[in-house]
Amino acid sequence: MRLHLGHALFVLFAGLLLGGPAVAASADPDMGAINGMDRAAFVQKFGGIFEKSPWVAEQAWDRKPFASVDDMHAAMVNVVKSAPLPSQLALLQSHPDLAGKEAQAGAMTASSVSEQASAGLNALSKAEITQISDYNAAYRRKFGFPFIIAVRMHTKEGIFFDFSRRLQNDTQTEYANDLQNVYAITLLRLNTMLAPK
Repeated sequence: MRLHLGHALFVLFAGLLLGGPAVAASADPDMGAINGMDRAAFVQKFGGIFEKSPWVAEQAWDRKPFASVDDMHAAMVNVVKSAPLPSQLALLQSHPDLAGKEAQAGAMTASSVSEQASAGLNALSKAEITQISDYNAAYRRKFGFPFIIAVRMHTKEGIFFDFSRRLQNDTQTEYANDLQNVYAITLLRLNTMLAPK
């Protein structure tokens, strides 16, 4: 019961934060131009929204026309939800560990770099680096995929707290948690990309 309530509260919180008028108003692009894109142009522009997974945008293109950014994002989410489990798992595994080896090697996507920096994960103390490294290893060992969290919606302290808390869950719960966080991350990315300059 507690897990279902926590999930419901997360969805409610994410919906309030991501779907409120301020976010919607800041991303009101010309959907006609987006709907007019051929598949190649659409994938070129939106293929990076889902981390290293252009297949999501490629398949979402078939679901045009989109009435809004939210509608386009919902189409992309539905592509992921209807994808076979190996494709979903590959999507999760394409995400870098938080403040992990890819971050230290400068090998993350620009979106991930910006997102991790927004929560201060690019400026951790030695003790924090050791702790998050231990969390990353324990999470991957237990679940077989990386810990994913919409870092723009959390403080550094909140991320460490959630890491510790979510390590106590079962694999099915964390698989669902990771996907929900992917959906939150990608809506934020879309809104950021399409916000008026």
